[in-house]
Amino acid sequence: MLRVNIVTDTRYPINRKTIRKAITDTLNFNKMLSGELEVSVAVVGKRKMSYLTDEYMKDGKSHEVFAFPLEELTQETKTGFINSPDGILRLGDIVLCWPEVLNCASRDDVLVDDEVYTLTAHATEHLLGKHHE
Repeated sequence: MLRVNIVTDTRYPINRKTIRKAITDTLNFNKMLSGELEVSVAVVGKRKMSYLTDEYMKDGKSHEVFAFPLEELTQETKTGFINSPDGILRLGDIVLCWPEVLNCASRDDVLVDDEVYTLTAHATEHLLGKHHE
């Protein structure tokens, strides 16, 4: 069973169904939709995203989405694994910047829900360990 925890402010009229569908579709495509899974999604404004950019990316750019995978490192192999005592596989957190989502949708001339879907699916792939150049 997949749990998607979405945290947002009422200022950001995000379509929660679109977020859940993007995550479900991406996990399904990657044959990961089995067992107990959890993904957290936060929808934030420019100030919070700017803070996260300064804290973690340090690149001075505006970002529309971040993915923070949750993993631990073993002492023996130094490789990542997720080991939860309650049996829930927590993939990590996705952060969407609502004003940047709107800017991207406008720039790309697509519906906001389509942009939310694309960005959420992209971030979910990052949670699964897929990266791009």
